[in-house]
Amino acid sequence: MVFSLASPKRRQKLTEQARHSRESALRRYAAWVLVIGYNIVGVADIISTVIALDSGAGVEANPFVQTLMTHAGDGWIFAKLGLRDQLYGLMVSALDRAGVLYPGDRWQRLGRLQ
Repeated sequence: MVFSLASPKRRQKLTEQARHSRESALRRYAAWVLVIGYNIVGVADIISTVIALDSGAGVEANPFVQTLMTHAGDGWIFAKLGLRDQLYGLMVSALDRAGVLYPGDRWQRLGRLQ
């Protein structure tokens, strides 16, 4: 989704960075570990929310998701996953702009890495 909202110049930059990241087996492995871990945490969040709500031990703390639970029935699960993915996209974009995701590229441009 973030990719589709980016400008053509930004999409090209994202494509080049993705190609560069896939060149290394270690980076591909790390990416898979992070993606799988992130999704496991998201599913665990939903499962723990359902268990807490069914047992009466807790309530949803996010007012937006709580409203969805009231009005969308079980559809709140997909909305929560979508919201989580949107936040993930914002996080990746912010980390990229800060130079955290591709520091080697930035250091090379600054002449600090040969």
